[in-house]
Amino acid sequence: MVNKHSDPRAGPSLVTRRTVLKAAGTGLGLFFVTSLAGRPFAVQATAAAGSDALLPPVDIPQFVSELLIPPVMPRAGTAVLRGGKNADYYEISVRQFEQQILPPSLPTTTVWGYGPVAARGGNAVMLHNAPSLTIEATWGRPVRVKWVNELTGENNEFLPHLLPVDPTLHWANPPGGTTGRDGRPTFERTPGPYRGPVPLVTHVHGSVGVGDESDGYPEAWFLPVAGNIPDDYARTGTWYEFFRGKALSRFGVAWSPGSAISQYPNDQRASTLWYHDHTLGMTRLNVYAGPAGFFLLRGGPEGDNAVLDARTGTPAVLPGPAPKAADGNNPGKTYFEMPIAVQDRTFTAHGALFYPDSRAYFDETVGPYIPDGDIPPIWNPEFFGNTIMVNGTTWPFLTVEQRRYRFRLLNGCDARFLILDFNQIPGAEVWQIGSEGGFLPTQVNLTADHAGHLLLGPAERADVILDFTGVPLGRFVIGNIGPDEPFGGGQPDQDFDIADPTTTGRVLELRVVPAAGPDPTTPPRYLVLPTVSPLVPDTVRRLALVEEMSIAPEHADDPPPIAAMLGTVDAEGRYSTSMWSDPVTENPDPGATELWELYNTTADAHPMHIHEVLFQVVNREPINVDEESRKVAAAGAARAPEPSETGWKDTVIAYPSEVTRLRMRFGQAGQFVWHCHIVEHEDNEMMRPLRIGPPQPGQPT
Repeated sequence: MVNKHSDPRAGPSLVTRRTVLKAAGTGLGLFFVTSLAGRPFAVQATAAAGSDALLPPVDIPQFVSELLIPPVMPRAGTAVLRGGKNADYYEISVRQFEQQILPPSLPTTTVWGYGPVAARGGNAVMLHNAPSLTIEATWGRPVRVKWVNELTGENNEFLPHLLPVDPTLHWANPPGGTTGRDGRPTFERTPGPYRGPVPLVTHVHGSVGVGDESDGYPEAWFLPVAGNIPDDYARTGTWYEFFRGKALSRFGVAWSPGSAISQYPNDQRASTLWYHDHTLGMTRLNVYAGPAGFFLLRGGPEGDNAVLDARTGTPAVLPGPAPKAADGNNPGKTYFEMPIAVQDRTFTAHGALFYPDSRAYFDETVGPYIPDGDIPPIWNPEFFGNTIMVNGTTWPFLTVEQRRYRFRLLNGCDARFLILDFNQIPGAEVWQIGSEGGFLPTQVNLTADHAGHLLLGPAERADVILDFTGVPLGRFVIGNIGPDEPFGGGQPDQDFDIADPTTTGRVLELRVVPAAGPDPTTPPRYLVLPTVSPLVPDTVRRLALVEEMSIAPEHADDPPPIAAMLGTVDAEGRYSTSMWSDPVTENPDPGATELWELYNTTADAHPMHIHEVLFQVVNREPINVDEESRKVAAAGAARAPEPSETGWKDTVIAYPSEVTRLRMRFGQAGQFVWHCHIVEHEDNEMMRPLRIGPPQPGQPT
């Protein structure tokens, strides 16, 4: 039974079990899965009316293109900071270009991607790509980046978005001018997609200790410098000028139009970070269009040199080398450590990226759309591509030797939870040694102890060693047994249908060849990883994850979801919600250590990301949700975190009908955010400001 409320924020419709009805055949027909609220939704095999037909995934040849190992982003130079310390300096822009994502027998795809604007040295790789080149950072040495929005054409005209932008959300809204930007506009009739200049702002996901002026705050976006932007458009977001002044004061750097300069201290643990766009209400579309890349932080007291060999007590040898800046664009060079970004996409028959331009795509909800009702006309609660892309290529292959490799894995999907399956590689041993915040305290044998599976929610990362020493020569596939639908936990083929084994159930083909020489690396079972000391919190903060359902009378019997939200839980267990524009409710002091309890009242798992901190997962516990009283209460024995969650993390899966507990310490004062990393949720109210310390003098209100 769905609970109906007069307040559109009023609360969830909790569903404990999902049913799936799929059409037989190749997966190209109509199939039904359930929405955030358990409501069946239909995914059509053809695009919306008036657009190209979709390219059936079974028509895309698999394992014919070689995996791209992203080269290293070239530096533009060295910046001398105040006090005389040196920093690596980059100038990086986002541009539009054609890329061969599909096999060469099929058309190219227009995408966006980051790439160098300037570089020092004659061997630099001057390449804009999606995903982009890897920023290699060194512990203790800051990185300064000038991020530039170059989404303009040959005649200096702005380029509209490649994908349909829903202007009814609370979004960047450049047409609103300086008074209406970063707002939720009103309309006299249902609008079509926004076709104006595209705002951008970059977030380095996982960077700790960064100033708020450099964190990629969603309202600090900026438009490109283009000659045809209407005079009444806002060129920058609400917080841009404030952060511009702060960067000038802190670092002595001046931001120029169409750009921003950010600085990353890199004094956290060595870890796998990544960078991507973070514009308010547009992250799902901007990132889907391509702008993302790895940011690898190396060295320091808990870096590779701190890993020991248990047999000798001396530093262990991890698989390498990884790409280096000095390599240039050397396709013949052999790497044994590499970043691997897994994403899902859907393409049209002409090779273009497809993303729905109607809310009807999700669950056949055809209104009443805003302003006649409360349903956004274009936004979809989740999106699942029908094609798997790895490092910017659909279903590539990688030639590997019979030896050990180190993969830095990233789930870069919008909404898809991946369960990577290594069981199709006979004789392989797979060990996880790290998560988002660097090395785990103890390595995890995924092959022996976790059925050869690795679960990654959107934005989660895993540092993994794959041992192919005992694998026979031949071709084998890394699979995916996560669902082609919203994920709520449970076991594959018991609690949910696994991905289509002919398409989205395949990720990467490995072509195993003999080792060219002896393998000097330490077997993973002998690794001694750096310890992790538990935090001791002094404050408990109780928070809620909630769904917002339509109150349109036309859908009274089965209201569809119209947003996902965050909120707080009071001392009596009563939960309430807040919108992005509501006053700050999460306001820890600098230096405070807090226990966050995330009460998930929804039917879906949510990958929750908190900016500016790394955290420790404490436990999870079942909860009861009373929709009438809007109360939650713990209802059972707590379970410990998974072995892969025992290190430091920046993104955690909060499962339905559970409270997930996290410990974290806050350092740098400033204005940040926390949010769900299902980016469709993030873009429609499942993000809240996180202010550490008091309001800053002169900050936007």
